[in-house]
Amino acid sequence: MAFTPKTPYLATDGIIEIYEKERFQGIVLIERMNEPRGLALPGGFVDVGESVENALIREMKEETGLDVTVSRLLGIYSDPLRDPRFHTVSVVYVARAEGTPKGGDDAKEAAVYALDAIPLKRLLFDHARIVTDYLSAREG
Repeated sequence: MAFTPKTPYLATDGIIEIYEKERFQGIVLIERMNEPRGLALPGGFVDVGESVENALIREMKEETGLDVTVSRLLGIYSDPLRDPRFHTVSVVYVARAEGTPKGGDDAKEAAVYALDAIPLKRLLFDHARIVTDYLSAREG
């Protein structure tokens, strides 16, 4: 009998810091086209044979149209209840980009939010916690 492991799905999410002429503008949030619908960080699943970092770069391009440079790892989020669809582990990076985001793939819209205008209560999954962790790390 073959052993078939059952493991969480591996995803990556990105906090994209937008700069215009070296001046920080805010971070990118997307409006999801698919269920669950709502406001979220851009991200998606890692393909077999793909590194998490390459998955991040690919997903950010697909969902926002932006070419990102990975700055640093923010953290790994693995609460089994973080995604209502199934157990998902997400590797979250902070990345940097210039330009105007444009929704694509399964992102209906993409927009830049100033840090003091992020609607934390509207964010899906555990993205309010992730953004709060990001804001804390920026301050300290």
